[in-house]
Amino acid sequence: MVKYRLEKPDISKVDINDLFDKITEVEDFDKYLLKISSPKYLYWDKIKHQEKPPNMTSVEFWALIKILRKNSFNRINSLITTKKGNHFSWQPVVDAESFYHEVTQQYSGNFKLSNVVTEKQKQFYMSNSVMEEAIASSQLEGAATTRKVAKKMIREKRKPKNKSEQMIINNYKTILYIEQEFKKSELTLENLCELQSMLTVKTLDDSERGRLRKNTDEIYVVNESDGKILHEPPKEEFLQKEIIKLINYANDKIRDSRFVHPVTKAILIHFWIGYLHPFCDGNGRLARALFYWYLLKHDYWAFSYLPLSRIIKEAPVQYRNAYIYSEQDDNDLTYFIDYNIRKIKQAINEFEEYVERKQALNRKMNAIAHSSYNLNERQIYLLRYLYKTSEESTTINTHSTINVVSRMTARKDLVELKEYGFLTTKKIGKYVHYYATEKVNELFEQ
Repeated sequence: MVKYRLEKPDISKVDINDLFDKITEVEDFDKYLLKISSPKYLYWDKIKHQEKPPNMTSVEFWALIKILRKNSFNRINSLITTKKGNHFSWQPVVDAESFYHEVTQQYSGNFKLSNVVTEKQKQFYMSNSVMEEAIASSQLEGAATTRKVAKKMIREKRKPKNKSEQMIINNYKTILYIEQEFKKSELTLENLCELQSMLTVKTLDDSERGRLRKNTDEIYVVNESDGKILHEPPKEEFLQKEIIKLINYANDKIRDSRFVHPVTKAILIHFWIGYLHPFCDGNGRLARALFYWYLLKHDYWAFSYLPLSRIIKEAPVQYRNAYIYSEQDDNDLTYFIDYNIRKIKQAINEFEEYVERKQALNRKMNAIAHSSYNLNERQIYLLRYLYKTSEESTTINTHSTINVVSRMTARKDLVELKEYGFLTTKKIGKYVHYYATEKVNELFEQ
């Protein structure tokens, strides 16, 4: 098998002294540097097409960038080392401080969402986010099931029909376990193996679940389009040593040489798992799950509402390249950190817009539903969902799962809505399905 290699220009013949002389001839040289660092931290494949100083070739400009990046006073050596013992390093991305400040102020502790939605609404948003994350994270690893089918399977508690659906159910249960129980636990090798085992129930042979990868497993990360090796994980001897260091780092028992914000540290843990590739399968899902675990453990509980994998899935090649750039461009982790911060910002913006749309949509309908029918929030959410997707239905099991209430409470909600004329029923197999009537349309369109 052939290993994938990044395109790299030959900068060995560039005269470094001549380059620094050329800098003094360029007016506003910093603007060129800013363009290759913001809004994205760029590699050569993009930089060669960027505007460059008029007195430099693209290769000379790249050579200069490499020198400046390598010798930046802000550069930090991480605790992550390569198979050859070299440290991965990184430098803060542009506007990092303002991003960290916003995340700390608004998305940890007293999350601002608390001021605009009720506890039941927050529970609904969180439940939806866990489903979205489980589905998208599994799809990134090859689960060939549509989002619509997968969400319906989870809501109805239907047993998975194939490996793809099993991956999603496993991921859903694992993320839920992290959210509800594991988020306050320390990481150990034992429970790390347990998490991987949960992620691979019925999708991996029992002999390969819940144990570290061995040399004889011959695991590679391969590009499906051309079969080239994107990443060759380190040997088991290196893995067994480094995984203990990773676990201690995740438990804050060993620290970086300088303060590292928890969001960046979660991203580093994400990368570290991907680099070590400690298991035969499920490494990507595990890496993203541990990202959430670390942030929830440190009270960044707002991340429960941000299905980051759904954002990543929109452009999976960028996610793949963030790994490759970091590994093949002198172990520069800035690519991976920059990519993830941009996706987190996007996830935050999309969630805030989502909440605003939901609030606007609810106001008029809520007033009518409360004043005329005294409906509760669960019932209102259901009617709004059925209004938007009139061909869909719900069951007592589904309503119970989404709202985290007992079957008795779920049944009471649905029976009341049927008595008001909003729902009609049809028995399919052993389940009673509830469908919207025309009265739902009338309620929303008043």
